[in-house]
Amino acid sequence: MDLKTASALRRLRLVSGPEAISFLLLLVCSVLKRTTDFNAVPVMGMVHGVLFVLYVIFWADAWNRAKWSFGTAAFYFVMSVLPTGGFFAERRLKREAESAVIASRARREGVVGA
Repeated sequence: MDLKTASALRRLRLVSGPEAISFLLLLVCSVLKRTTDFNAVPVMGMVHGVLFVLYVIFWADAWNRAKWSFGTAAFYFVMSVLPTGGFFAERRLKREAESAVIASRARREGVVGA
């Protein structure tokens, strides 16, 4: 995995957690708006919108650089529209990055002929 691909995956991983948190907070704010006088939906809507747009931009970049299959790309996109999906995407991206580092070290040390 080259440096640009690793950076693209890292950016996607780093934005997936905050995007999931903002989605959950937006849902809470929506409920509070309906049940109380508290209305933070405009603010949380904007925060979540910005994070979602960043997620989609980073997702498209990662899809292009990592040469994901359509199924893998669809999985990461679906994770962005589920309330807790960003947490699962972040965990899976972290696991893939760790595997890539281990494989890279093994190739460099001559342990694996890959």
